[in-house]
Amino acid sequence: MGRLFGTDGVRGLANRDLTARLAMDLSIAAARVLGDAGAFEGHRPVAVVGRDPRASGEFLEAAVVAGLASAGVDVLRLGVLPTPAVAYLTRELGADLGVMLSASHNPAPDNGIKFFDRSGFKLADEIEDKIEARLGEDWQGPTGGGVGRVSEAADEGSRYADHILATVGISLAGLRVVVDCANGAAAGLAPDLLRRAGADVIAIGAEPDGLNINDGVGSTHLDALRAAVVANDADAGIAFDGDADRCLAVTASGEIVDGDQIMAILALELHDAGRLPSATVVATVMSNLGFKLALREQGLTVVETAVGDRYVLEAMREGSFGFGGEQSGHVIMLEHGTTGDGVLTGLHLLAAVARRRRPLDELAKCMTRLPQVLINVRGVAKERAATSAELAAAVAAAEAELGDSGRVLIRPSGTEPMVRVMVEAAAEDQAHTVAERLAEAVRTHL
Repeated sequence: MGRLFGTDGVRGLANRDLTARLAMDLSIAAARVLGDAGAFEGHRPVAVVGRDPRASGEFLEAAVVAGLASAGVDVLRLGVLPTPAVAYLTRELGADLGVMLSASHNPAPDNGIKFFDRSGFKLADEIEDKIEARLGEDWQGPTGGGVGRVSEAADEGSRYADHILATVGISLAGLRVVVDCANGAAAGLAPDLLRRAGADVIAIGAEPDGLNINDGVGSTHLDALRAAVVANDADAGIAFDGDADRCLAVTASGEIVDGDQIMAILALELHDAGRLPSATVVATVMSNLGFKLALREQGLTVVETAVGDRYVLEAMREGSFGFGGEQSGHVIMLEHGTTGDGVLTGLHLLAAVARRRRPLDELAKCMTRLPQVLINVRGVAKERAATSAELAAAVAAAEAELGDSGRVLIRPSGTEPMVRVMVEAAAEDQAHTVAERLAEAVRTHL
């Protein structure tokens, strides 16, 4: 069946792949593994649990809370909050474990569970493996006073909002902003926070009903935001995904500002302020070559990782770097948080606009995006991608053709029988031509 945990917890179709029983078993196993490792020694264990507004989150939250309490863990129910808020509050409230129920940018029928350690970081791979190995084990639970107690802590979201607001030292007064909350976890928090920061705010995607999360809105569906920015004569728009751990933006004219451009803007801001450790940014292999060239021209170093904010964070912690992220809009600012944080990112991006007194489209010109073409080739033997001599020859020929002005990436999908072909080139037609040629090579040889 493969590993249950992916790069962002356990995720699947709620009530089919991710059932109440599995959610409860995962929580019990997590409590037992952490307890055996000594994480609860000398005190009564406490966990915080948050969720996004998906309908399935209601019964899955109940299952998680039941599992933890049955294993002797006291539980604080945070209610609907962004993933980074749960990570922050895990550490801030002195909890031993944080649990977030969300499937991020996935459609409403999906859901997921991710765990955070007491420092607010995702659990290490080896801990997840131990949790998975102990699913469904026979065990003797506590009784009487040994069972966990459950408390409501929904008002703790204001503690996270205050923390985020305190990280920005400039008012957003004079800026009109459209914020798209994806009908997700930030809907009840982000518009008010931006107003407190001084902005004139128009909110869309801010009426979650449990079934409309990411439905035509949010960072994976930017057309609604683009239209709203232009219609309201706004200075900028920002969009989150369902659990608000990523952020993308839109200029006054409706042009998209992706994660690479946001990272470039914020990296240069941090560097100018003397707050970019080792003058280094961590990004994945999917970041546009134009992003890397632009930062190198400014004397900054770019460290590359595999795709996934988990790997970005690992490299940041190993190298003592403070800033990194992904083209998709996951941006991690370790000075302020332990995970990608869309609300924090959007606030700091707007602060850069206010501080520089320049429109977002001008700030985004700090880098030039090279044309990038991505083709997903399905139904192939992805495990042979790294060993096929014929495919390697095709890639070498493409790289020779592109030279220093382009790039090729062949990447097997982590979850599907599919190989992703990505090509960057100075000209879009060349990128398309080379990508189609390589996609055909994948079909032929794999």
